[in-house]
Amino acid sequence: MITAPWVAHPEKVTSTQDEWTFRKPEISDGNQVNNLIESCPPLDTNSAYCNFLQASHFSDTCVLAEKDGEIAGFVSAYLKPSSHPHRPVLFIWQVAVAENSRGCGLAYRMIKSLIKRECLAGVAAIETTITKDNQGSWNLFRKIEREDGEEGRVTVFLDKEDHFDGEHDSEYLFHIPLAI
Repeated sequence: MITAPWVAHPEKVTSTQDEWTFRKPEISDGNQVNNLIESCPPLDTNSAYCNFLQASHFSDTCVLAEKDGEIAGFVSAYLKPSSHPHRPVLFIWQVAVAENSRGCGLAYRMIKSLIKRECLAGVAAIETTITKDNQGSWNLFRKIEREDGEEGRVTVFLDKEDHFDGEHDSEYLFHIPLAI
């Protein structure tokens, strides 16, 4: 049996990508960002303080999506301090999408809007870490990899046994060169 998306999720037929607005987060968004991340398992939750820092100190490298005045998604990222100053790497820490905005390409659009910011014009690559079973994230970043026509590479970043004492799945680092 095949189910058409509009039958399984009729609310997504009326939800168009043009309804979202993308902006830099502000410190006043910190608590809402924290609540969004908490509502998006399997994302690791951070302290509210961390999310306030992301929404203020790192606002140039984060993006917040809104729809009808409500937060629909958030991407936290930062420029890796160890990357080459003329070819920086943008590390995408977390991608969170509210349940009622999933399946509409919002995560992809947030990342693409972030990469297009003038302050990130020289970014040579993006990186993220993903656990083996997080298929949504693998699909998202493989799509970005395909579109840039480059070959990404995946390595173990944090090993389940060596780094997490068996208490968290291994995190794989996905490095994606961007076409400049």
